[in-house]
Amino acid sequence: MRVLEIDHPLVAHKLTVLRDRTTHSSVFRQLADELVTLLAYEATRHVLVGPAEVETPVTSMTGTKLTAPKPMVVPILRAGLGMLHGLTTLLPTAEVGFLGMVRNEETLEVTTYANRLPEDLQGRQCFVLDPMLATGNTLIAAVEYLHERGARDITCVTLLSAPEGIAKLEAAIDPEIDLTVVTAAIDERLNEKGYIVPGLGDAGDRLFGVVD
Repeated sequence: MRVLEIDHPLVAHKLTVLRDRTTHSSVFRQLADELVTLLAYEATRHVLVGPAEVETPVTSMTGTKLTAPKPMVVPILRAGLGMLHGLTTLLPTAEVGFLGMVRNEETLEVTTYANRLPEDLQGRQCFVLDPMLATGNTLIAAVEYLHERGARDITCVTLLSAPEGIAKLEAAIDPEIDLTVVTAAIDERLNEKGYIVPGLGDAGDRLFGVVD
């Protein structure tokens, strides 16, 4: 498993504003979208491409284009929806699937309640979107779910990650999965409630508001 923590001043700036508890949801959504686009630049570095012949106004040449099968972008509901536009800005031709997952706040266990994915993901590059890699349970479940459908090349894009979650994810995944984690920052630790410290709070609530 590869872990890529993005070291860039614009990433650090936008993440700092996201962390601020006084940042309004509208600003939080906008900055999260911009931040994911920056992360997507690195997350898609090894996207599948092939040669393409084109005619320029001057001459012919061999360029590069995305190849089939199309990449699959998988936001984890609901917070991952706030990251979708940022990644599809760079990959507008990608197909989008959805995974609905919920974490029990007492046991921290994850339950899958909905999915909208192809039955066969063999040969597909999958990009999983989840703002927080905290305990690791949600991304472990998502990666295993994709793997069961044939995916072998999976990249997880997160705003923040905790060392505990990274270690747990690495220990849990099947060695045959080519897994990459791209994150804006690796924070200090988890607290007793499974939240990242210093973190930015509940990403879903900050993106979309508190749902009672």
